[in-house]
Amino acid sequence: MDKFETVTGVAAPLNLINVDTDMIIPKQFLKTIKRSGLGVHLFDEMRYADDGSEVADFVLNRPAYRGAEILVAGDNFGCGSSREHAPWALKDFGIRAVIAPSYADIFYNNCFKNGILPIVLPQEQVDVVMADAEKGENARITVDLEAQTVTTTDGTSFAFEVDAFKKHCLLNGLDDIGLTEQKAAAIDAFEAGAADARPWV
Repeated sequence: MDKFETVTGVAAPLNLINVDTDMIIPKQFLKTIKRSGLGVHLFDEMRYADDGSEVADFVLNRPAYRGAEILVAGDNFGCGSSREHAPWALKDFGIRAVIAPSYADIFYNNCFKNGILPIVLPQEQVDVVMADAEKGENARITVDLEAQTVTTTDGTSFAFEVDAFKKHCLLNGLDDIGLTEQKAAAIDAFEAGAADARPWV
């Protein structure tokens, strides 16, 4: 998993509440077990018309936001089913951080496991960041995980809270597999001892 330290870039404003995981990645794209290739289908039903053409006014289809690394969203982002494909699709598109007033719990935790930082800010602060994001490619928002701050183009800074363990994992690029691999020596020692104690197993 990629380390997350600081991201400075364009933020896409998605000023909608209750964006569920089926909106993020519709059910027909859940057949894959690969984490790559889903970015093209992110927000598929909002990004594309029935004939497959792009919906020109959808935020991620607008030239200023095609390379967005930050998403600013409304309350209760990631609600609905627990599909891990939702953060996979966001990450594959290039989104490294999401800023919203609240998230569904399972989606929130899945983000950390997939290298995405979900930031919770009060609604009034999200409104300020949203307004900055709406300036398009002239705006650059900075997310600093070490300092736990979000800074707008004009230098306005907001502090956010994050669990210390989750922060450690993101800063060091550790997913569940990476955490297990850190204990490889202890696991090997245990298995060797178990084999000696119970050679018949």
